[in-house]
Amino acid sequence: MNEQTTGDDEDVLSADRLIGMCDFVTPIAIRVAATLRLPDLVSAESTPIGELVAKSGADPDALLALMRFLATKGVFTEPSPGVFGLAEAARLLTGDHPSRLRDTLDLDGAGGRFDLSYTGLLSTVRTGEAAYPRVFGRSLWDDMAADPYLAASFDGLMTTMAAYWAPDVVTGHDWDDVRHVVDVGGGAGDLLIELLTARPGLRGTLVELPATAGKAADALARAGVADRCAIQAGSFFTSVPPGADAYVLAHVLHNWPDRQAGEILRRCAEAAGPRGRVLVVDRVAGDESVSYPDAAVNLHMLVVFGSKERTLAQFTGLAAAAGLRIDGVRHTPSGSALLTCLPA
Repeated sequence: MNEQTTGDDEDVLSADRLIGMCDFVTPIAIRVAATLRLPDLVSAESTPIGELVAKSGADPDALLALMRFLATKGVFTEPSPGVFGLAEAARLLTGDHPSRLRDTLDLDGAGGRFDLSYTGLLSTVRTGEAAYPRVFGRSLWDDMAADPYLAASFDGLMTTMAAYWAPDVVTGHDWDDVRHVVDVGGGAGDLLIELLTARPGLRGTLVELPATAGKAADALARAGVADRCAIQAGSFFTSVPPGADAYVLAHVLHNWPDRQAGEILRRCAEAAGPRGRVLVVDRVAGDESVSYPDAAVNLHMLVVFGSKERTLAQFTGLAAAAGLRIDGVRHTPSGSALLTCLPA
């Protein structure tokens, strides 16, 4: 009797935990609130639903339903019927909060669209292909080319992430014999700004698509290093400037399936020639069991890009196919690894 009761209780607890993990409504509801800027529209005291409707342009009944649901979840408060205030969770979603969670969860921005891609996960698991194009009708790259807001939000996310890993690239690699470095797919110039600031004798070149290259030019100028950095606006599939001492691929290869990743690496190897090097900055996956963060990032790359986090053996194979050999691997505190590739 006791054993049966204990078993039943454990089943109930397990079911409750699983149901909690399966909740799809709350994550979407929070993202909708962030997208509509509702935490910013609620005053420091409290705000009636009618005022929120006027400010947001939302449907009155639908907005009331959303706010009441989120109040039951502790995101907002409802101190009196139809009047809402900010709980601590909602304060994290305001536009001026340093976490930038609002930008990450905005369904019109890159982070939100990444999350919505998971509605196509079933197709990805069945086919091995990225879900993003299936859900949105075109790849992320084509989507950003057509949507400046989406592109700007993606660049912003990349800048936020670069703040964690870029300092490790500056300190984790020997740059003493490098006079000219090319950052291939270098986004808004975050890594080059770190490098050129730390090393006054270094010159840089950024290779990036035109819209992002323009933002990088502004950022480099603000950082006071534009006089030592050229910008090549265009696709790295088309052209990588030859003759530099080092070529950096920082969190680029994991955005692409093997065929395209191999092509990017070959372009860099050809540009580097017999005396240059290619520095790959990426996470290196474990060969067997992995931690939750590694597993989550790997699934993310598959869903959004149809790519993956690669093991050292897989990077070695890509490098060999591009005429390179991995001469050194250095792991950094940020979780990125620095793979130094030399001509084979």
